Amino acid sequence: MPLEPLKLTAPAAGVGVGRDPALLLSPSEYDADAVSIRSDQDTDSEDDERQLRARNSRELLAHDRLVLMEEEELDQLVIEARREQARERRGSGLPIPNPLRLLTRRLSDASTVRNRSRSPSAQPPAPSIHDSAEDLRLEKRRARRARRKAKRDRLFADARHGEDGELMYEMEEGGMKEGSETGSSSDREDSDELDRRNLLHRADLKARRSCRCRAWALVYAIIGVAFSILVLVAWKLSTGTKSSRLSQNLVSNGTALFAPTTILISLDGFRADFLQRGLTPNLDALVKSGVSPPYMLPSFPSVTFPNHHTIATGLYPESHGIVGNTFWDPVLQAEFYYTDPARSRDPKWWKGEPFWVTAQKQGLKTAIHMWQGSQSHIQGVEPTYVDPYNGRMDLLAKADRILEFLDKPDPDRPQIVAAYVPNVDSDGHKYGPNSTEIRSTLRKVDKMFERLLFGLDQRNLTNIVNIIVVSDHGMATTDVSRLIQLEDIVDLSKFDHIDGWPLIGLRPKNPNELQAIYNQVIQKTKDNPNLDVYLRDVNMPERYHFSHNERIAPLWIIPKAGWALVKMDEMNVKEAQAKGETYHPRGLHGYDHEHPLMRAIFIARGPAFPHPPNSRLNPFQNIEVYNLLCDSVGIVPAPNNGTLRLPLRPVGLHSDPDAAKPETPSDPPATTRSASNSPPSVSPTHVPTTTKTILVNPVVSDSPQSLTHPITTIKSVGVDPPIPEPTSSQPQEGGETNSSGDGKSFVNKVESSVKDFWDWFTGKVSSWWDKVTGPADQGRSNSSGAEPSQDGKSRE
Repeated sequence: MPLEPLKLTAPAAGVGVGRDPALLLSPSEYDADAVSIRSDQDTDSEDDERQLRARNSRELLAHDRLVLMEEEELDQLVIEARREQARERRGSGLPIPNPLRLLTRRLSDASTVRNRSRSPSAQPPAPSIHDSAEDLRLEKRRARRARRKAKRDRLFADARHGEDGELMYEMEEGGMKEGSETGSSSDREDSDELDRRNLLHRADLKARRSCRCRAWALVYAIIGVAFSILVLVAWKLSTGTKSSRLSQNLVSNGTALFAPTTILISLDGFRADFLQRGLTPNLDALVKSGVSPPYMLPSFPSVTFPNHHTIATGLYPESHGIVGNTFWDPVLQAEFYYTDPARSRDPKWWKGEPFWVTAQKQGLKTAIHMWQGSQSHIQGVEPTYVDPYNGRMDLLAKADRILEFLDKPDPDRPQIVAAYVPNVDSDGHKYGPNSTEIRSTLRKVDKMFERLLFGLDQRNLTNIVNIIVVSDHGMATTDVSRLIQLEDIVDLSKFDHIDGWPLIGLRPKNPNELQAIYNQVIQKTKDNPNLDVYLRDVNMPERYHFSHNERIAPLWIIPKAGWALVKMDEMNVKEAQAKGETYHPRGLHGYDHEHPLMRAIFIARGPAFPHPPNSRLNPFQNIEVYNLLCDSVGIVPAPNNGTLRLPLRPVGLHSDPDAAKPETPSDPPATTRSASNSPPSVSPTHVPTTTKTILVNPVVSDSPQSLTHPITTIKSVGVDPPIPEPTSSQPQEGGETNSSGDGKSFVNKVESSVKDFWDWFTGKVSSWWDKVTGPADQGRSNSSGAEPSQDGKSRE
């Protein structure tokens, strides 16, 4: 078939009318892929043109945002289409139609029908090359957007690390800095560097602002919490006393409401038998209307400061640390001296918790009048009211001062009023316990109680306010014939410190010489029964509770009651005895606390002691007073060595026919010569008042050594000077009789040993029984007449 010439003027199929014939040479006319290629080129050109037209990065960012929004819409449509297809594939062939899709489909079908009706010759468009080009364009656009997103992320990452970003992009922007090795861009307004800097600046400001906000929020929170704590503490302090008073039973005397209130009065040096001299009718009336034992035992050593702090804390001196009126502390390297306020008021000396500290901690107010340690700031707690020591204060003024505390308004009234009365002790030292002057002092003290009891009755407080009367120790008469020269026993140049008086504690300069010195003192005093020598850690009697504290000297020389050790610079004993001089002080204490001359008193009356009038208790030690005082006002006592608690359990009345008559111990007899080197002779008219071992409050040690220790065989506590051998069968210590001529001495010794063993055995059984039955049985007497043991309480 011959070739026909090409008709350039003829309209070709698919070519629009009036098209330039030159366009036939265009690749799009004969190459289906040319449209797609040209489309990509045009698209890239458009992007390039937009970038060229952009003045700065803000327009590009705005454009990218629009593109991203379009892309997100398109992606959402694709995702929905794919979900629809997946549902159709997973369905049963009967998918539930979407009303909106049906509506849009119907609308699109209607528009298609209308278009067909308008152009009946139009046919449905067949798939063309333009559709494939459009799909390719969309894919490339997605890829570009992904690249731009990655680029932005990279720019942000570089900006955070101090980098300058994408170098090629900045070079296209024309902002490369000269000499920059890192690609830092110039600070043009149309560069991204300013945007990055602004972005980082804003982020930094935001971070700083957030940090400041958190810091200030923390500060405000701390201030708020601190303020809340202060408000809570203030509220507790302001309502503590009120709440404690409201929790207690309030009693009205007709004009005011009284919470449980107790008056504690200590009569220094008031010996138990002073009540039997007929000089104290008001104290006697108090005994008849209240409850009391025949006597109360002090603690060892029987001196003022240790015993007053024992009464205040319920602790033995070895536990509360005040082991004497004077002593040396090897840890503190300091000396305590009771008459020096600069030393005695330092809180470092005072251990334990006295009753005013216990009461103040539990919301009660206290008033302390001249009590030892009350001005020492113990545990940093101060009594509500404190009166300093004044030895010249009139006794009637003391009674008025006590009543003054009770007359305070309800919010200010103390519930514990403690007063110290030194007059009996001072006059006992000066004149002696049997002098005319001491009789006058006892009458004056009784007048003070008359004023006090009358004032309580006037205020209708007799049955509302508790009153407890105690003393710290007794008093023994001294004599120049009962003096021992200390230099005759020990070489004082070997000692660093000498503690105590009249008992002497020695601290050797060389501790290794302690045993040798002890042996020398034993050798020099072996013929003198009026001295006892002990090593603190070896053979100190357990009943003294005087071993477990470094403030206690390692070596002690303890004279019997009425005897005294003096140094040469104080008195030359031989010269004084030859001249018949009088030794001062005329009265002394500090001896064995179980000696009758050292016995103290305890009298209690009030609503906390609801016992029959004139009730009689078994004797007990002054470590029990602290618990009884705390119970009387309803506070919880701190740990202590006492065991007695309220209510007490009387064993009868003082007026019972079977009640033992009050004992009046006699003074130690005067000797005819010095006891420095040999035993003194004793007045033949002297008869000992007691020779039986006192077993009140026996202490039973858990260690096996206590059963075989030499201290268990010490002599019985009685009148201390040795008893001459009588011609008749007179009772001796331990029940032994002098019958050397009748052949019964050995039998008597055996009987005495059996009796001592029986007393020890019954004491042990009583101690174990008390441990089993508990404190409730503490008021009962045991078979040997001994009070409950204190072994159950641990030392502090």
